[in-house]
Amino acid sequence: MLDGFTAETLARAQFAFTVSFHIIFPAFSIGLASFLAVLNAQWLRTGDETYLHLFNYWKKIFAVAFGMGVVSGIVMSYQFGTNWSVYADKTGPVLGPLMAYEVLSAFFLEAGFLGIMLFGREKVGNGLHMFATAMVAFGTLMSATWILSVNSWMQTPAGYGVNDVGQFIPLDWWAVIFNPSFPYRLVHMVLAAYLTTAFVVAGVAGWHLLRDSARAETRRMFSMAMWMAVIVTPIQIFAGDEHGLNTLEHQPVKIMAMEGHYDSHPDGAPLILFGIPNPTEKRIDYAIQIPKLSSLILKHDLNAPLDGLDSVPEADQPPVTIVFFSFRVMIAIGFAMLGIGIWGIVQRFKGRLYDDRWLHRAALVMGPSGFVAVLAGWITTEVGRQPFTVYGLLRTADSLAPIAAPAVAASLIAFIVVYFFVFGAGTYYILRMMGKPPGTDRLGLNDAPVRAAGVTPAQQPRNQTSPAE
Repeated sequence: MLDGFTAETLARAQFAFTVSFHIIFPAFSIGLASFLAVLNAQWLRTGDETYLHLFNYWKKIFAVAFGMGVVSGIVMSYQFGTNWSVYADKTGPVLGPLMAYEVLSAFFLEAGFLGIMLFGREKVGNGLHMFATAMVAFGTLMSATWILSVNSWMQTPAGYGVNDVGQFIPLDWWAVIFNPSFPYRLVHMVLAAYLTTAFVVAGVAGWHLLRDSARAETRRMFSMAMWMAVIVTPIQIFAGDEHGLNTLEHQPVKIMAMEGHYDSHPDGAPLILFGIPNPTEKRIDYAIQIPKLSSLILKHDLNAPLDGLDSVPEADQPPVTIVFFSFRVMIAIGFAMLGIGIWGIVQRFKGRLYDDRWLHRAALVMGPSGFVAVLAGWITTEVGRQPFTVYGLLRTADSLAPIAAPAVAASLIAFIVVYFFVFGAGTYYILRMMGKPPGTDRLGLNDAPVRAAGVTPAQQPRNQTSPAE
């Protein structure tokens, strides 16, 4: 079935498949950990049991999502050695310590306090439990910081040298960590995680509002999610624009692919709203565009010149079709989120936030939209960096391990089968928990005690008589 593909293509497909599964869980857990911290703090501040019920509801969902994120992340790290050993060898002196710092600081911080957050309130008291919850939230943010520093260095390498065997080595750790695209990428990703969680919460609330609009917990979480949507989405759009300007400065070819600019525009470039890339003819077919608006957005000048892909060797160009469409999916979802946020604030001021069933249906439909936007943005970032693993310095074709295509194909098929079974079951379990309303005592599929194999109930002593006797 996969005989016609090269080892490079299969290895790229395998990593894309596994990272696509992985990224949705951290994107959710980053935002959900902060949401849990807010809920817990609000309960301690106000004494309102509604916040406590919501905390207990979402912490169980967080535990499952966190576990699946850890498992899917571990698998990815092995691929550096199996499929991308040349890349690992050349970048290891720079990126290896950063990934180790993520485990030693962020992951250990999350894992160390997770048990206290989930099970320790009655054991340690409310104060220490709140501290543990805050540390889990901080750990998720720190984890994102280290991982995005690694990825950003691959996009905009800085602070490095090259030794006599061709390895990248650190010369300035501050420049390595805080490379030119890192601040923009971190802000953009963290806001994306918050919006992802907000719309999951809104979707779950919308589902339950359609069934019972009087439940206090459902109303509270829908209100909080709508506040997040209307406040954070405009900030995210602004952060995305700033990130785009940074990308134009450091990765102009990626911008050319995102915008669909096959040709250079010396007198102002149009903004192509939609079209179909034609890689053979080097043009956008059926283009719907606004003249000179791309120059205005990117350079704040209607007549500013913008280079096109005709100024770049074809061997250095990314796949335009994928980048072009994934970028538009991300942008479309972002503006749809803004629309839901505005709709919610209008209904709030009208006093109909909990009565507008069409808003609740829209929130339900938009529930998974954050995941789609995150995946689309990640595809835009990673595919737009091609044909390099380290932008402008190390090509993807030169990063591959000396491995045969059939071996990669076999492991790819195994990943597909196992991932859909394991993570499909986990996702189904999460959806089952979300299907029960907040305040439900038991969310699990089977909450009865489970006995270990071979353990039987204790027998009464033979000489003990019952009260009836």
